[in-house]
Amino acid sequence: MKIEIDVPDGVSGDWKVETFEITEEKAKFENMRASFSPGGASRWVEAGVYKKLTRKGQCIMSNTRAEIDDHMDFISRATGSILINGLGLGVALTEILKKPNVHNVTIIELSPDVIKLSGPTYLKDERVQIIEADAFAYQPPKGMRYDVCFHDIWDNICADNLPEMAKLHRKYGKRCDWQGSWAKDMCQYHASQEKRESRRWAGIR
Repeated sequence: MKIEIDVPDGVSGDWKVETFEITEEKAKFENMRASFSPGGASRWVEAGVYKKLTRKGQCIMSNTRAEIDDHMDFISRATGSILINGLGLGVALTEILKKPNVHNVTIIELSPDVIKLSGPTYLKDERVQIIEADAFAYQPPKGMRYDVCFHDIWDNICADNLPEMAKLHRKYGKRCDWQGSWAKDMCQYHASQEKRESRRWAGIR
């Protein structure tokens, strides 16, 4: 599955949206390297032309296969009234807006630069509202309830994200029917690996 992104290339502050290409040779190299990593098959890439969002040169999001796979559970569940913490390139947003049973989408995004780059593309759809705010500080309107909430505010997949994920899940636990966080299962896997490694070294000492 490929999700085409209509956000135009551009730069705002430390953020940049740009088109890039993964050649067949580059895809083979990256997939060979991934095959030696636990769970690496889920991060495989395919040759093609893509979009990416970077901050100070670091890739934060793209519409490559791995990114899309990370969002498929959310995309499949998206219906009714939805809240998304984090705008980014709007990969999952692009796909859920194709669904007629998605009635409205509220997006909380901290960076005005990201809103400047990606926002205009999605605000063309009257169902979309983008609010510049911190995901942890934002308070939904009194009595507001969502069918689905999704949290996608982290730059990397790592165990350090889990406490913040837990905080957001507690915050919206009674405000939605279902919620998820980007790559939560992989973060939990990394946490278990780190814990196992810590115990192993403690045993040696």
